[in-house]
Amino acid sequence: MRTAQMKDKNILVGIAYNAYDPVAGRNGERVSEECVEQTAKEVLAALTELGYSAFIIPLQKSFMSFLHRIKEIKPDVLINLCEGFLGRPQLEANVAAALELLGFAFTGNDSRTLALCLNKFKTKAVLKSCGLPTAPSRLAMSPDQKIDLSFPLIVKPNSEDASLGIHSESVVHDKEGLERQIRRVFELYEEPALVEQFIEGREFNVAVYENSEPQALPVSEIDYTNMPDGQPKICSYEAKWFEDHILWQKTPPICPAKIDEDLQKKIQGTAIAAFQTVGCRDYARVDFRMDQKGKLMILEVNPNPDISLNAGYARALAASGLEYGHFWERMIDNALRRKGKE
Repeated sequence: MRTAQMKDKNILVGIAYNAYDPVAGRNGERVSEECVEQTAKEVLAALTELGYSAFIIPLQKSFMSFLHRIKEIKPDVLINLCEGFLGRPQLEANVAAALELLGFAFTGNDSRTLALCLNKFKTKAVLKSCGLPTAPSRLAMSPDQKIDLSFPLIVKPNSEDASLGIHSESVVHDKEGLERQIRRVFELYEEPALVEQFIEGREFNVAVYENSEPQALPVSEIDYTNMPDGQPKICSYEAKWFEDHILWQKTPPICPAKIDEDLQKKIQGTAIAAFQTVGCRDYARVDFRMDQKGKLMILEVNPNPDISLNAGYARALAASGLEYGHFWERMIDNALRRKGKE
């Protein structure tokens, strides 16, 4: 492996991220976007410590200015932390597509996988067609569409990430609640609603990263043991992003999860299969639910998970003994290898 000193001389790294715009997007669900800049700073610090020359390149209101800045710096490789553009996660894949079109070497998943995984219903169809387990679901194309699934159900925006649109009331137990939540998705997000069988049980997630071949990190579990009465056991937007919220405090992650070796291998093996099935590369996170009978279901594949130091992916890296900076070192190597560079 190259030494840190050699990296300092030969490799210039750009760290691209979508800058938070307080004007664009929706009110009340912007915390996830605000965190991306902090992640970029953490990656910069980790790479600088390893001897890389690195620069942060924010994607702001002008996409052309963003591309001009990349061409001006001329990095050997880009770390792509962009999760959207102008407050729209739906444009996440477009950013990657532009980088591909211009021939930049960059870390993370390609535009095709990013676009596929942002469409939750389509991703579930691909997984199911390849024999991987997913919960029964329907895609509501209109607020008054009939849904032939049994309650309880959970209603989500079909093309959002970071738990946007997922709140306590998203779990419904009757027709009235179902119609109300589908209509809410259409009104607030202007997109179809994913209606999914709600699985009562344990929730796991697995960070997967590519080091010659995909490897699963230690399984993590969200502990719902102490959830307040009357609250559904889900990782809602509040539980994921607001540290002072009761739901955040009552949903602690446990990594490594307290499970036996057989279950661990089953979850990790399924995560790797899902990673490969949707065409992931470099890194991703796969979320699961396991029902009372021990049946495992894939909830979703996240090809661009929160990778900040206080998030679950970095926690899994630490549990595996892999340092944060060395993880990025491997991702840089992957990106350069794809471009045929040393």
